[in-house]
Amino acid sequence: MAEDLNWQLVGEQVRQARLSVGISQQDLASVVGLDRTMLAKVEAGHRRLDGLELARLARALRASMEYLIEPRPAVLSRRAAPLTEETDTAAARSSERLEIALTEWLRNVQQLIALDLLQTRPLLRHPQPVTSEAEARLAASWVRQQAGLGDGPIGSMMNVCEGAGQWVLVTDLPGDGASLVDGDIAVAVVSTMGDPGRRRATAAHELGDPIVGDEYSSDLGVSNSRADREAVIDAFAAELLLPVQAVAAAGGTGPMTRARLVEFAARYRTSWLLALRQAERAGVIGGPTRRSWSEPRPRGWNSWRHWGGLHSPTLTRCACRRPTRRR
Repeated sequence: MAEDLNWQLVGEQVRQARLSVGISQQDLASVVGLDRTMLAKVEAGHRRLDGLELARLARALRASMEYLIEPRPAVLSRRAAPLTEETDTAAARSSERLEIALTEWLRNVQQLIALDLLQTRPLLRHPQPVTSEAEARLAASWVRQQAGLGDGPIGSMMNVCEGAGQWVLVTDLPGDGASLVDGDIAVAVVSTMGDPGRRRATAAHELGDPIVGDEYSSDLGVSNSRADREAVIDAFAAELLLPVQAVAAAGGTGPMTRARLVEFAARYRTSWLLALRQAERAGVIGGPTRRSWSEPRPRGWNSWRHWGGLHSPTLTRCACRRPTRRR
C-alpha cells in the first residue's frame, strides 16, 4: 500500500492537520517519536511513513489514518485555501477542524451505504434557481411543504435534514458548521459549542446549501458575491425555522408585545435576534422596536437540554454496528 501513496499529498495533509490543532513541528515530532527534521521532510513529501508512524500521527492530530492518506473531496479543495503558517488563525484552525470532521463523516456515511446499513435518500433540490433573499424564503416555504410542516415549529431539525437527504453529524468542535455534496450524498457537521438557537440556525443554514445550491453550484447565481450568497442562505434558514406568516398571525389584532414574542421564539426554538428580524419582516414590529428589544437579551431558551432531535435515530442504530473500513 505504501508504494501507491501520494507522499506529497500525505505530507500536505499532515501539515494542515498539525496547524489545525495549533502545535509546532517540534511538539508533534516529540509526541510521535520522530526527529523534527524528519517530520519536516514528511510534510514536504520527501519522507515516507510506515504504518505505525502513520497511526501515531493520526492519533496525535485527532484525525483518521484514512484522512491523512486520501485526497479530500474535490469540492473542499475548490472552496477553501490550504491552511498555512501565513493564514494560521484561530478561525482558520476551527474551520480546518470542521473540514476534517466533514471529510471523515462523508466517508463514514459512504461506508454505511456501501454495506447496506444506511439507505440513501433522494437529495431535495429546489426546482427553480434561487438567487435572491425573496426566492430563498419561497424555497424555505417549499421545503416546509415537502416535509409536511405547515407553519408550525420544527420539532427536530435532524429529522428535517435527513428527510431532505442530508446526513448530519453533531460535534463538539469549535465553530458553527460545514456541509458538502459528493455525488448524490449530502453531509453536514454542526457544532454543539453554541446556544440551541444558534445550533438550529446553523443546521438550517447548512441544509440551505444543497437545497438552493452553494457558491460552487450553477444553481445559485454564479455572479453573486459570497456576501450575497450568505444573505440568501441566511434568509432561507430564518424562514425555515420561523416563517414570517406564522409571526404575522401571532401578532393578531393587537400590538406585538415583547413577552409574546419571547414566548413565540421559545416555542419555535429560535434565537432572539432571529425572532426579532422575522417579526420586523412580518410587519408586527418596526425597526426602532427591534433595536430597543435587541439588548439586553431576554431569557427563556438557554435552558434547553437539546436542540430538538440532537441524535439521529437512523444513524444511532447504524453507529452501534459501524464496522472498521477495509482496504
